Amino acid sequence: MTQHTVAFVGTGKPQGEDATGFAMAYKHAEAYDALENCEIVACADIVRENAEAFADTNGIDDGHVYEDYEEMLSEAEPDIVSVTVPPAIHSDIVLGCVRSGVVEAVHCEKPMADDWNDCVEMVDAAEEYDVQLTFNHQRRMGTPFRKAKELLDDGEIGELERVEFAAANLFDYGTHSFDLCNFYNDECDSEWVMAQIEYSEENVLFGAHNTNEAIVQWKYDNGVFGYGATGAGTVAEAVGCHHRLVGTEGRIEVGVGFCSSDDGPTLRIKRSSDDDWETIDVGEAGVHGPDFHEAAIEHLVTSLDEGTEPELSGQNALRATGLIFGAWESARQRSRVDFPLDVDGNPLESMIESGELQPQQSD
Repeated sequence: MTQHTVAFVGTGKPQGEDATGFAMAYKHAEAYDALENCEIVACADIVRENAEAFADTNGIDDGHVYEDYEEMLSEAEPDIVSVTVPPAIHSDIVLGCVRSGVVEAVHCEKPMADDWNDCVEMVDAAEEYDVQLTFNHQRRMGTPFRKAKELLDDGEIGELERVEFAAANLFDYGTHSFDLCNFYNDECDSEWVMAQIEYSEENVLFGAHNTNEAIVQWKYDNGVFGYGATGAGTVAEAVGCHHRLVGTEGRIEVGVGFCSSDDGPTLRIKRSSDDDWETIDVGEAGVHGPDFHEAAIEHLVTSLDEGTEPELSGQNALRATGLIFGAWESARQRSRVDFPLDVDGNPLESMIESGELQPQQSD
């Protein structure tokens, strides 16, 4: 069994549970710690107290606690780096790690970045430097979502015709939603996307703007359609579940009631021959866990060991992220947007900067 040393960039505040202090590094660390072939050896954070708290929790020597991540890379020479900083600086850190000549793998939090050019550059650089790059779309590793895929692949609802999702927002949570749609459709590329958005009340998560509501429709190259509705308690009610798979011979729903409630069945199926819905047993698993992070980290480490393409790859993340940026661009142009995507920067931020969108701060 190959042994791997692991380092972190961006530890965050310990025990933070809100959008300004949520420390995903701790969740990543728990997952690495559960693997016999991974040892956490270093961490870096621009707030030294945060890095020191993380080091204390995870048994990192004082000499491997840094404020400068480049110094950490040079001195600690980790095999794997988890990047758990806000999206706006994902690209700078990821590119620094990839081009360092030190690391074998980089695992970055989602969303990829708040600039489309940065998203593409990260993936291109990882391929150029032969570094495994993954993004933490961990939900696709969860039991309800994978069981739904098994039912689909087993032909329980015939051929897939449409994927649907509901989510609180298009970017921070929606990146999971699009990633799962692509997962269900075997990572097929998209042909086009068309969307409309509403953004009147400022909603900034981890430093990035997130629209209040959105409706998105897209088509894959294989003819399957996609539909998404975001806005908890409002537009998302049009779907009424976390994901719906519509086939030629039935439907599968994951997370019934999401995102207004978690009271419905976690997974159910209704075949054309069925009189009523059948609830599928997924044990204690829900749409938020448990053990999604652990499964994701274990998967990326196994992929690194075996030299196989991870499901959480940069290319797969790029497909999901492209639908988000394509949706923003569609709203900006008021037209359908075709793939491959021809977008510069961030269309949502462009609309805000131009005054076309004027989100107001809530009281």
